[in-house]
Amino acid sequence: MENQDTKFGFTQFAETWNGRLAMLGFVIGLATEYLTGSGILSQLGLM
Repeated sequence: MENQDTKFGFTQFAETWNGRLAMLGFVIGLATEYLTGSGILSQLGLM
């Protein structure tokens, strides 16, 4: 069985979740741009 110590740093567990959340954020960003017709930067007032 896997060691149940706290999981900090660049572990396989952390990197897996980081990748999943990055993909989710990217898809949400694309959907937002598609639905609103303006880019993320313009929505934030940076352009």
